[in-house]
Amino acid sequence: MVKSDLAPRGSGAKHDLALEVREVSKHFGGVTALDNVSFSLAPGEVRALIGENGAGKSTLIKVMTGVYRPDAGELRYLGERVELHTPRDAQDAGISTIYQEINLAPQMSAARNLYLGREPRTRLGLVDVRRMVSDAREVLSQFGVYVDPRTSLRELGMGVQQMVAVARAVTTDARVVIMDEPTSSLEPREVDRLFAVIRALRDSGVGVVYVSHKLDEVFAICDSITVLRDGKRVHDGPAAELDRLGLVGHMLGRSPEELRSAAPSRRTPVPHDSEVPALLNVQGLHRRHVLHDVSLQVRSGEVVGLAGLLGSRRSETVKAIFGALPVETGSVHIDGVELAPVTPARALAAGLALLPEDRKLEGIIPDQSIKENIVLAALPRLSRAGVVSDARRDELVEVFMRRLRIKAASPNQKVRELSGGNQQKVLLARLLCLQPRVLLLDEPTRGIDVGAKEEVRALIDELADAGLGVVLISSELEELADGADHVVVLQDGRVAGELSAGHISEGEIMTIIAHHDDQQSQVGS
Repeated sequence: MVKSDLAPRGSGAKHDLALEVREVSKHFGGVTALDNVSFSLAPGEVRALIGENGAGKSTLIKVMTGVYRPDAGELRYLGERVELHTPRDAQDAGISTIYQEINLAPQMSAARNLYLGREPRTRLGLVDVRRMVSDAREVLSQFGVYVDPRTSLRELGMGVQQMVAVARAVTTDARVVIMDEPTSSLEPREVDRLFAVIRALRDSGVGVVYVSHKLDEVFAICDSITVLRDGKRVHDGPAAELDRLGLVGHMLGRSPEELRSAAPSRRTPVPHDSEVPALLNVQGLHRRHVLHDVSLQVRSGEVVGLAGLLGSRRSETVKAIFGALPVETGSVHIDGVELAPVTPARALAAGLALLPEDRKLEGIIPDQSIKENIVLAALPRLSRAGVVSDARRDELVEVFMRRLRIKAASPNQKVRELSGGNQQKVLLARLLCLQPRVLLLDEPTRGIDVGAKEEVRALIDELADAGLGVVLISSELEELADGADHVVVLQDGRVAGELSAGHISEGEIMTIIAHHDDQQSQVGS
């Protein structure tokens, strides 16, 4: 019978370290994803692996699980150097992984998913379905999952699917279990059950790598913390020796002392006055497991910043406001008029415009020209009887290329040939063609050089001064402290706190991020 307890395979020799990465580097073209990173995990240790987007967490996990081969350095498992050529090599060795995106077979039953590739067999070599279902029922009950194991996985909720993935990973007699955002689809009671499983693994000598953006979880379950930033290890030590503010500081590359003494905002603030009618009024946006009663207001000429770490649901918030992410409850009003239902078409018609975070995936059309990219959304306004005037189109493109100082050989140059900053300006030009009243800007300065950042920041100030309302998402706290009149801090899809003019600083934003978890972790979905 397949073992259903949580004990690791065989007794064997004792080792000081279950898994060790020594001075590993990994490059993709001219980009360094990991730069001389070392990482270790002892048997019976739960170690957090923390970092923002682009820090190198995913690359390190893929090196540890055989997806990538390191360009330099070595991997040691149970005291010996190993080379993992495939994820199957890692699994066979005893390294099991639970990915954030559930990688199971939805058309198969829960039992089949649990034992896929290691099904119990009859004496004739056939799959012993009765035994597999019986074992699956016993194993799943240990994880608080009481469903018919014969049920197709696609018919079960996301939380149950996630627990099936967890159960599969920890019942393969692994010595090392890597959990990448394992609670993303779980209810609070399911998180409690998962933590009980992790503690059982720790007690039985299994090492656990725990990847999460939720600071309350990190401090609740982890013994030690490793922080990556820009492909480098910037902190490594016991969890008990690091407070929340210090952890956030390591992630963002700023010391708490430095942030507390940061200069105040450079921008003349616009009062966030409740007496002044809101141009954009968002109330109670809720989507299960994503957004929880998110509200905010933006007034004419005001820049409202959305702050928060990876996983705080900033992008989901602006997508919900724009109608690109459906919500179960909540409302969006423009000048007192409700958009019901909220859809991108209605939002655009009302004067809302969204600049997405991923300009390459959701924004630019790389093989089309600057001209075609800029006027794409404005074509209906430029056409008469279905015919677009070339003269009107060219005039519009010229105006915005000059206004945004887009550097290009001509309007006919392909967008993919431009720098990142100029690609971002092309997207901004497209939005401005629509003559919006409120701009939703998701990381407008990410991935562009310093000069282009300053130009984009100045443009945002100019637009606000002209009376537009702006919602600004930025991972750079300095950018929010300098450019926002009001800041809403999000944590796990909830409003963790708000800061108004005169009180906005990097340190104050960090303090809210670092100290909000304990209170809200008790609040159910």
